[in-house]
Amino acid sequence: MTNIIDIQYASDIAGLPDKETLSHWVDSALQNETSDLELTLRIVDLEEGATLNEQWRKGSGATNVLSFPSDIDVEIELRLLGDIVICAPIIEREAEAQGKKLMDHWAHIVIHGTLHLLGYDHIEDNDASSMEAMEINILKTLKIDNPYKS
Repeated sequence: MTNIIDIQYASDIAGLPDKETLSHWVDSALQNETSDLELTLRIVDLEEGATLNEQWRKGSGATNVLSFPSDIDVEIELRLLGDIVICAPIIEREAEAQGKKLMDHWAHIVIHGTLHLLGYDHIEDNDASSMEAMEINILKTLKIDNPYKS
């Protein structure tokens, strides 16, 4: 299986995960997929994060991750999953507030966004439980603790 992951940095924050690490986290979330996949992962600052959240999700301000699943119906060689946008300052703020290692939180959010592109969500309680269990299991393979454990 060949995954194409277009990683875009639109943030000047120091210490962002490198492309190899981000790709590894995405591939970990895609490990059970059997077709070739393509997605874009864009790392942004507060301004772009807020603009996208307000425009596409009608939210107020920036949020940690936005996932935009592809709705292309044409037959092409690769399955286009869509786009993930992660707001770097929010990830840093959340990791500190939650007492988590920064790179562990990055891994969790990248995996979370990727699962959204695969069609998983957490709107209903049973869907949330299922998605969280998947995240926990994927993170465990990366030797990262359960992010939902208090």
